[in-house]
Amino acid sequence: MPEAATRVAPGRRLYVRFYVAVLASLLAVSILFGLAHHVFDPARAGLAAVGPQRHAIGFGALLAIIALVVAVASYPVVRRLTGRLERLQRSVEAWGAGQLATRVAVEGDDEVARLAASFNASAAHIEKLVGAQKSLLANASHELRSPLARIRMAAELMAEQAPPAIGAELRRSVGELDQLIDEVLLASRLDAVGADMARLEEVDLTGIVAEECARVDASLEARAHSIAGDPKLLRRMVRNLLENAVRYGAGSAIVVRLAAGAGAALRLDVCDGGPGIPEPERERVFEPFYRIAGASEAAGGVGLGLSLVRQIARHHGGDAQCLPNGAGGCCFRVTLPSAG
Repeated sequence: MPEAATRVAPGRRLYVRFYVAVLASLLAVSILFGLAHHVFDPARAGLAAVGPQRHAIGFGALLAIIALVVAVASYPVVRRLTGRLERLQRSVEAWGAGQLATRVAVEGDDEVARLAASFNASAAHIEKLVGAQKSLLANASHELRSPLARIRMAAELMAEQAPPAIGAELRRSVGELDQLIDEVLLASRLDAVGADMARLEEVDLTGIVAEECARVDASLEARAHSIAGDPKLLRRMVRNLLENAVRYGAGSAIVVRLAAGAGAALRLDVCDGGPGIPEPERERVFEPFYRIAGASEAAGGVGLGLSLVRQIARHHGGDAQCLPNGAGGCCFRVTLPSAG
């Protein structure tokens, strides 16, 4: 946008308006104060008999009326400006929280209006860049499916003739790559602006948790609970939590608890007795591709499992966090709104 087009006429600049408003207020107060002094001048014969006390009361009342008139007259101007700034602040906070489609209404033709227009232009540009990045990532991940299938077939053929250790490593590497592509695709879909949640259905969450616990021989403490959500996403969330416990639990027993929490919420805890996660890193483990210090790549995983857990939980109106598990290990807790 050319610089000349963004300039504000001198008469519309905020500091000019405030300067004129202050001068006008001072002029009005001076005139009214002079009028009050003239009317309540005790030297005037008509008011000499009023007495100093009544004179002071009347003079004070007139000053109060003057102050009230100035306050009432200036309130709409000040409130209109602060209201625009408050709306701009709410929009910026919403945009910063991830609602990239947020825009601000451009009101007036002054510095605040220019700021709103600049914010809208910047927000639109960033939204376009983020959308292009997500689209590129999703398309690239999707296009990798075909060559990955050919690599998998070639690896299987080579594994039959290679030593067992090499064959196992080939299968593990291809499986890890397949998992990475699958989780990147899912993360891209969940990150998409206006993700589709119209296909919600009542899901037997206890049944899903029980089935996934049976896969890894984890103990389950639960009653019958249901939730409105996407069954495939919820199953992926539970599976990622359990696979994380198997991978980093150092062979300890895995305990899963599903119970009603505070209010109308369900609480899913997946706990293990492994080495645990240091407190400074309990939030960072939900970042994409983050690995705690000392974690071995040989354990598997691509660093997206817990990030997807939080994404799916928030996608359903809940959240996920990492908590200590008594004397050792850790618990991953997911809170979700219940169907009832």
